[in-house]
Amino acid sequence: MPHAEDPTLQDASQELPGLNALTREWLISVGEDPNREGLLRTPHRVAKAWQHLTAGYRETLADVVGAGVFAAEGSEMVIVKDIEFYSMCEHHMLPFYGRAHIAYIPSRKILGLSKFARIVDLYSRRLQVQERITTQVADAVQELLEPRGVAVFMEGIHLCMAMRGVQKQNSSTTTSAMRGLFRSDARTRAEFMSAVQGTLRGR
Repeated sequence: MPHAEDPTLQDASQELPGLNALTREWLISVGEDPNREGLLRTPHRVAKAWQHLTAGYRETLADVVGAGVFAAEGSEMVIVKDIEFYSMCEHHMLPFYGRAHIAYIPSRKILGLSKFARIVDLYSRRLQVQERITTQVADAVQELLEPRGVAVFMEGIHLCMAMRGVQKQNSSTTTSAMRGLFRSDARTRAEFMSAVQGTLRGR
């Protein structure tokens, strides 16, 4: 009989349909015994974990932003730095993670600061590539606020490079997306990149 566990593990309503059985088959395929004590609850745990890791498929931009857009005057650059993200590589289904930095120049609307993290999570919690997340976040801010400019810079560590393949544990990947003034005005772009690079040098 399985031993007692965290009561949250008893809630099967938070599992993605079919993943429990698929995980059991996966364990058998790699040479494991899904009936041994340490693995008895693993299919259930994996199904619940993937419910969280892929939540972005079941949410919309409107869901995560809610009433977070406000009318406001102002035209100075707003930068939100060091937003942690965690995602799953669509090529190998291995994690990649890092930080996102977002800037915008308001026109008539601003966004509650916590919503930037929620937007990053929305697009990260899917099977993804870093390039696509970067573009999706920039496009989402542009759609919501219609600002004078948007910039997104992301830096990530990809376990598909660290754990397998070339096995380069210290490599990182940076991606950026620029809209409006950040694309057309070199000084605006440089101001943003200087702020971001200061963050990177401080680590």
